[in-house]
Amino acid sequence: MRSLRLMMKEQTPLYIFVAVLFLVGVVFGALIVSALTLDQQQELGDYLGNFFVTVDQQGLPAAPDSYWDIAALNLKWIGLIWILGLSVIGLPGILILDFLKGVLIGFTVGCMVSEYSWHGMLFALVSVAPHNLVLIPVLLVGSAAAIAFSLLMIRSQVLGQLRSPVARPFVMYTVLSFGLAVLVLGISGFEAWVTPTMMRWVTPMLVSKG
Repeated sequence: MRSLRLMMKEQTPLYIFVAVLFLVGVVFGALIVSALTLDQQQELGDYLGNFFVTVDQQGLPAAPDSYWDIAALNLKWIGLIWILGLSVIGLPGILILDFLKGVLIGFTVGCMVSEYSWHGMLFALVSVAPHNLVLIPVLLVGSAAAIAFSLLMIRSQVLGQLRSPVARPFVMYTVLSFGLAVLVLGISGFEAWVTPTMMRWVTPMLVSKG
């Protein structure tokens, strides 16, 4: 446990780097919304309107049914980051995933605000923000650990700068990733059971506005 804490402390600059990369993705995703053509904005508005009407009238899938879909999706992010961290060539992929996650969130929130003003912001706060306040730091910690291990592999295998075995860092990296995966299961439970309830509270306002 002490080794894990020390490892995470040493990776602080990487946390800052991936956090900035994620935030750049968020801004980029929000800017994409303003770059949409009128036809694309109309199609997006129609899609959102139909979605809110469906949620208001029929609700969302039952939590037990949606939980495993949500958990599987979130675990895929953790698993893919872990796999990319094991390879020398996986470093760019980790950075792309962090940027892409930011773009997805920025685009989603941007769409809500663009179409529904402050009502859209309220919906984003209850549907996007709560679980992502924990999920995003988890993904960023996993990404920083993956980048650190990938750099270690580069120094060891490509540059030949390290003579010490990478078995211990690999174990620490894997244990950390496993712990993050367990956290993701808990976050997915919140997203499956609590988030839909909050979404149903806000949806009627969006339907009436539409």
